[in-house]
Amino acid sequence: MRPKLAKLEFRILEILRAKGKASMREVQQAFPEPRPAYTTITNTVYRMEVKKAVRRVEKVGNTDIFEPLIDKDAARDSLLDEILSFFGGRPQPMMAQLIESGKLTLADIRELEEAAAEAARKRKAERKPRSK
Repeated sequence: MRPKLAKLEFRILEILRAKGKASMREVQQAFPEPRPAYTTITNTVYRMEVKKAVRRVEKVGNTDIFEPLIDKDAARDSLLDEILSFFGGRPQPMMAQLIESGKLTLADIRELEEAAAEAARKRKAERKPRSK
C-alpha cells in the first residue's frame, strides 16, 4: 500500500529524486524563497521515514543523508488517488470541474480520447493469447 503524502512531502520527494540523495539542509536549500523552516523540513523528512517514503542511507558527522523510496509513478498514482477522493473517487466530476474552470479545453479532451483509445488497444493486445 502506498503511503498518503502531503504536498510538502511530495515536493521533498521531487527534490530527493532530482538529487539522488541529500541532507535535510540540502533539501531545504533546494526550495525557492520563502523556504520552509529547517525544523519543518526535518520533522517532515523524519515523518516520511516512518511512512517508508524515504530512507536514511548514511550519516556524515551529525548529518543524516536521505534518499527517496517512492518512484515518480507511484507518487503520482498516490496523488491522483488523493485528488479523486475529493470527487467521490470518480474522474467525471473532476473533469467537469476542470472544464468549468477553463483548465481543460476541447483540444485536451480530444488528446485524452486518443490516449484512452490507445490504452484500450494496448490492453486488448496484451489479453490476446499468442498463437504458436
